[in-house]
This record gives sequence, C-alpha cells and structure tokens, in this order.
Amino acid sequence: MTPRDPGPNSRRQERREHFTTSDEMTVDEVYASAPGSQDPAVQADQLGAPGSFPFTRGIQPNMYRGRLWTMRQYAGYGSAQESNARFRYLLERGQSGLSVAFDLPTQMGYDADSEWALGEVGKAGVSICSLQDMQILLADLPLDQVSLSMTINAPAAILLAMVIGTAQHRGIALQQLSGTLQNDILKEYIARGTYIFPPQPSLRLVTDVIRYCRENVPRWNPISISGYHMREAGCTAAQEVAFTFANAKAYVQAAVEAGMAVDSFAGRLSFFFNAHNNLLEEVAKFRAARRLWARIMRCEFQVDNPRHCRLRFHTQTGGSTLTAQQPVNNVVRVTVQALAAILGGTQSLHTNALDEALALPAEDSAQVALRTQQILAHESGVADTVDPLGGSYYIEHLTDQIEELARSYLDEIEAVGGTLAAIETGFVQQAIQEAAYRTQCAIEAGTQSQVGVNCFTDDEEVAPADNLLQVDEAVQAAQIARVRKLRQQRDDAKTRESLSRLENAACTPHGHLMPLLIEAVQCHATVGEICDRLRRVWGEHRADTWL
Repeated sequence: MTPRDPGPNSRRQERREHFTTSDEMTVDEVYASAPGSQDPAVQADQLGAPGSFPFTRGIQPNMYRGRLWTMRQYAGYGSAQESNARFRYLLERGQSGLSVAFDLPTQMGYDADSEWALGEVGKAGVSICSLQDMQILLADLPLDQVSLSMTINAPAAILLAMVIGTAQHRGIALQQLSGTLQNDILKEYIARGTYIFPPQPSLRLVTDVIRYCRENVPRWNPISISGYHMREAGCTAAQEVAFTFANAKAYVQAAVEAGMAVDSFAGRLSFFFNAHNNLLEEVAKFRAARRLWARIMRCEFQVDNPRHCRLRFHTQTGGSTLTAQQPVNNVVRVTVQALAAILGGTQSLHTNALDEALALPAEDSAQVALRTQQILAHESGVADTVDPLGGSYYIEHLTDQIEELARSYLDEIEAVGGTLAAIETGFVQQAIQEAAYRTQCAIEAGTQSQVGVNCFTDDEEVAPADNLLQVDEAVQAAQIARVRKLRQQRDDAKTRESLSRLENAACTPHGHLMPLLIEAVQCHATVGEICDRLRRVWGEHRADTWL
C-alpha cells in the first residue's frame, strides 16, 4: 500500500451524517445556553456562536462534525531515506498530515561536514544539507494531497526554497502546495536557542517568506507562531498565550512596515500551542486564546475580514511532562493532553510517544501515539458536537481568567517598550525562568504530584535501552560523503554566482530574498553555504544572560 492508495486508513475518512449516543439519543451540532434550542438568537449569547467572531467556541460553525482535525505526527531522524520511510509508515496507518523534524546542524545552518555538526548529524531529526536531500526526503509523497509542516526557524526560508524546488522538479504547481513553516525566530531568542542571525535581519527573512507565500504559494502558512517551546521551558498557561501573542503582534507589525496590508496576509497566520496535564485549564486556555487573538486583530490592527481574525492552531502534547520513570504512564498523560486539545478546538494535533523522555520514538510507540488520536476521534464521541464543554461554569470562569491574565502580561510587555525590548531586556525570559523554578520546587517538595517520580514509585522505573530507537552512527559519515560528492559534481561556478547574488541582495535593506534563495538551492548551494554568506553580511546573534 502506498501513500497514494491508503485504502481503509484514508486520511479523510468520511464523517457520518447522524450522531447519536449508545441509547440512540440524537447529538446536536451545537448546544447553546438554552438546552435544546438551536435558535440563532439564543446561540449568539455572550459566548458567541461557533464560527463567528470572537470564535470562543471554535473557528468553524460545525468544527469536527464537518472535518476532523489533521493528525500530524512530528517525525524525522537519521538520513532522508530513513525519514521518508517513517513518513510512509505513518501515512499508511492513517496519518493525515506530514511534519518534519530537522537535526540540530540543519536548524543552526551547518552542513553535515561542518566541525560544528560533529556528533549531531541525524540525531534530533533528519539531516538536510541540499535540494538533493529534500528530494529524497519527500520522494513519492503526495505533496499535492497532503499538507507538510516543517519545524525550522533560523534557516526556514532556505528549507522552504528546497520544498519549492522539489515541487517544481516534480511538476507540482505551487498553488497546489499546502503546509506550514514554523519560521518563528522570536521564540528562539526567548526559549529555544536555535537562532543564527540578529533579530532585525531575522525578521526580514520572516516577512520575506510571508510576502513570497502570499504571492506565490497561497495555501501555505508562512509562519507558525509558537507558544509550545516557551511552555516547554516552564511558562504557565496564561504566559504561553500572552508571550505567543506578543511575538505575533511583532510579526504583524513587521509585515505592515514592509508594505503589506494586514488583510492580505492575516488569514494565513498560524499558531502552535502546547497541551499539558490540567485538562480543564488547557481547554479554557485554547478558548481564551481564540477570543483574545480575535480581539487583538480587530481592535489593534483593524482587520476587516472576520475570517482573518480566526486563531488557527496546531497542538502538540507536552514533551516536558513525560517521564523516564514508568514510561508507559506517558500514554495516559498524552491521552489527557490530546483530549484537552480536541475539546479546546485545535485544527491539527501531534501526540507524543511514550518513549520520548528517553529517545526519539520507536516505530511501534509512534503507532500507539497515532492510534491515541484515532481512538479519540472515532470512539470517544468528543468530536460529535461543537465546544462540548462550553457553558460549564468552571470552564467559562477559567476562560475569562486566562484571557484577563494574558492581557495583563501583554500590557506589561507594551510598558517595557514592546516585544523586542522585552526580549532584549530579558523580561520574558525571566518570567519563564521564575515560573519553571516554582514548578520544579513544587515537584521536589511533593506539593505537585508526578506519578512515578515523587509518588507511586516502584523499583523498575526506566525502560531498558535495547527497546529504544538508536540512530546509526554511520548516518553521519554517509551524509558527509553525500554533501562532499554533491559539491564535486555540481556546476560550482554557477553555484557561487547564485550565492554572490544572494549576498549582494542581503547587503541592501529591502531586496526580496526568497527568489534568490530558490535560485541558490536549485544551483545546489547547501544550507551551510547559504547561511555562511548571510553570516558574512548580518553577523551572528550572541545571547545575553539575565539571571
């Protein structure tokens, strides 16, 4: 079975027309404040109707009744061939979207043969040095049918150029490509650290991608503004919303200052959130985030089209909540977190595997993670009605409180001079570090329970190493040989000419770089060579310390 012929595991399984309980009681599409009433005037109470501004109850009128969320499992390790095989494996088992994890050298703009890449090639994700690697990674995958997400930031524009080059090589029209580029550099300065260039030229790359996609790849989300990594670093639910939106406002403003009208790109902005263990708090977080973002776009950026005020987001279950001790317990944690994302109205979901506190997911644990989503979708009934927890006194109270607290953080950021100033002075970083410290102290004191760690412990706590995925050390040598062979076989003069044109354009303040990046990768310039040329012009960012 190939990804083009998925058979019974089709990524777009038809939703049934009639929804009932086990007792044959009809489940309505949406429930309003008056039980059983479907009168639009009743539905449009203080919460608003699903699919209508401010979208508290969801961005579509029928949500999962019309179409389930995209099941997009994050994958990638070792070589492009190995990662392509994992993508095929997941598609054949019913995954409905692709999500690429890149290794650290790729994320930092180094080729496999760089001294800075030693020991890391293929370890945290797939190694991609060239257009040739990208073509192998995506070989025979239906790019015109399945959306592609790429978790890449500092060199995001380069990796997108390689996807575009691959599509053009295969004769796929750019208008048919759909997917998401993370391309969120500000959170790298805050929480994750895989930055290359200083903030201003990095923002230029971001806005250039937004412009290019708006004009050439209309179904592509040019940025996925991420709260996930800040939550992984230790921030609270309300901080995750606030700091994500502070970054989002900076991107919107940068695009406006680059000459783009807000309504011309706002509809393609996407977001990426974390799902943690407190089920009801997480549900409320997603509902509060939708409402707050809609209000920000309408009131602060004067967005005219209500559809452009919608918060479209992907969710990943919380990696930092997984434990090496009693790792099978992680299946339960992931299920609770996935349930929160679904009840909160996510558009796309990745469920972590049980062994991810110890290693990259093994094949069988990756399948269990995908099956978790499928069971929730097709057996639990939670997708049968829109916003099933809407109207709960507790949920509505939490939703209001999280929105209010997130707004107060945004006001504090404005008071210190805006997002860039808050990052440069360490305001955001310190807030996250303090929250993380409080959480760790609570776990160590036993006032916050972590099953298998500080309560309900046993003697056999950690999974045996022989059950874990091991990346073959030969991957590095093979990838080094591949990139060096590429340099020997390409038209080197043509490659250098394309790199020089790119470098010259980077020296000017307003030149559009995406067409030149596409030209460079099609001339087989590598990720490292392109980043080195941009480093020569822009320099590298060096982080300060605040604590």
